[in-house]
Amino acid sequence: MSQQDQQHAGSTGIYLSPMAQRRADFDQACGPLFAQLHLADSVDAAAGLLAAAPAGLLVVDLERFEPSIDLDALAGLLARRGEGPVLLLCPYAYARWLPLLNRARPAAYAITPIEPARLRTTVRQCLDTPGGAVPAADAATLRALLALRARVQAALEAPDDAPGLDERLCQALLAWPGVLHAAMFRMRPDGNLQLEAELGRDSAAGLRLGVLLQRSERLLQAPLRHAFPGLLAAATGEPALLDTLDQAGEPALARDLRAHGVAQALGLPVPADGPGAPRGALSLLLDSPAALAPEAWSTLGDCAAMAALGLRLADMNLEAEQLLARLTYVSTTDALTGVANRRHGEELLEREVKRARRYRAPLALLSFDIDRFKAINDTYGHPVGDVALRTVADCVRALLRSSDVLVRSGGEEFHVIAPHTSAIDGLKMAEKIRHGVEQAAIPGCDHVTVSIGVAQLAEQENADSLVRRVEAAMARAKRAGRNCVELAMQ
Repeated sequence: MSQQDQQHAGSTGIYLSPMAQRRADFDQACGPLFAQLHLADSVDAAAGLLAAAPAGLLVVDLERFEPSIDLDALAGLLARRGEGPVLLLCPYAYARWLPLLNRARPAAYAITPIEPARLRTTVRQCLDTPGGAVPAADAATLRALLALRARVQAALEAPDDAPGLDERLCQALLAWPGVLHAAMFRMRPDGNLQLEAELGRDSAAGLRLGVLLQRSERLLQAPLRHAFPGLLAAATGEPALLDTLDQAGEPALARDLRAHGVAQALGLPVPADGPGAPRGALSLLLDSPAALAPEAWSTLGDCAAMAALGLRLADMNLEAEQLLARLTYVSTTDALTGVANRRHGEELLEREVKRARRYRAPLALLSFDIDRFKAINDTYGHPVGDVALRTVADCVRALLRSSDVLVRSGGEEFHVIAPHTSAIDGLKMAEKIRHGVEQAAIPGCDHVTVSIGVAQLAEQENADSLVRRVEAAMARAKRAGRNCVELAMQ
C-alpha cells in the first residue's frame, strides 16, 4: 500500500452494484483505500448500511440500473446520504443518469469503463476533497453558460436570410469555452439520420465527421454508431459522454479525435415532440476532459430542448409554405388538365397587357377549341372526353415556349398567352399547334382537331377587347370548316 493510500485507510466506504463481478473488481482495485468497504447489491442494502453507520464515501455504479425503474430509489438514496461524498460511476452510453441524479443532489462522477488506476485516483480525490470532489461552476463558468443559452436562443430567432438553423446552432455551441467542434445530426422522416452541419475551430477546424464516421447520411447504419456519442444520442435518446476517448473501445476513432486535439466527446439528444425517436442530436467535441458541473448539464439540456423547438418551428414553417404552395396551385390550376384555370389566366393576361404597354412589346393571344367535342362525349363517354382534354393540353404545352402560358378558359376551349409575339409569329405558333394536335393519338377516340383564332394586342386595347376579338376569330375558323387558323380583325 502506498503512503497516499495509507492516509485513506481510516475511511469507510459503500460500493453499490447489482453485478457480483463489478463488486469484486472494485474491492480488488479500491478496497485497500478503506479501513472497511461494504459491498451492496441493491439500493435497499446500501440504504441499510448507511442507516447502520456513517460511511466516508458512497460509490454508486450505475451499470445495469434503469432510469425508468430505479431513478426514484437511487435519488432517494442520494438524498438520504445528506452532505457525505458520493461518486457515481456512469456508463458512457447512459449519461442521462448524471442530470437526473443531480436533481436529488450534486455528486462527483466518473465515466465507465474506467481503468483500475484511474478509478483509484478518482476515489482518492473524492476522499481528499471536502464534499467529495463535486464539479463546481465558478462565476466565469456560470457567465459562459448564460452566454451559451443566450446564443442558442438567438440562433432560433435569427432572420429568414440568416444561415440555416443547423449551422446557427453549431456556431452558438462552438463559442462555448472548450468546444473544438460542434455538429448537428438530424433524423429525416424516412428514418435516415444524417449530418446536417458541423463547424470546428483551432486544431479541429479541418475535422470532417463524414470522413471520421465513414459516411454523412444513413448514420444509424454507420460502423461507429455504438461508439461516437453524437450517433449514440440520436439512436438511443440518451446523452452519451466519453471523458476518455478509449472508453468506446474504438482505438482508431480515439486516435483520429486526439489528432485534432479532442479529449472529450459529448452527444445530446434533441428530443421529439412526444414519445418516439429523437429528432436528432447535438455533438460537442471538447479540448479537455473536465467534469461537467450540474449547471452545465442543466444548460446543455435546455439547449437541446431549444434546438428541438427550433426544428419544430422550422418544420411548421415548411409545412405552412407547402400548404400555401398547394393552395396556390389548387386555386390557379385546372384540376383536369394541369394548366392555368380561367381566373388565373385572366390575371396573367391583365399583367401581360400592362407589361406590353409599358415596354411597347408585342403580345399575342391564341384561342382554340376542340372540334366536335360534344360528339366525342356522346359517342365515347365523358371519361374518353377527359382523356382527350388532357392529351390536347399536354400536346400544346409541349409545343409552347417557357414564356407562354396555356389556359383552360372553359369546357373544351383554351387560350395561349404569348408575350413578345407578333400576329405573324402568332399565326406560325397556331399552325404548329393545329398540326401537333391533329397528329396526336387520343386513346379511345383516335384523333381530334382544333380551330384556332389569333390576335395581337392593339395599342390602346384592354384585355377584355383582346379576348373578344380572338374568340371571334376562332368562331370564324369553325365556320370555315374547322381544323384551321384565323387571324382576328382589328
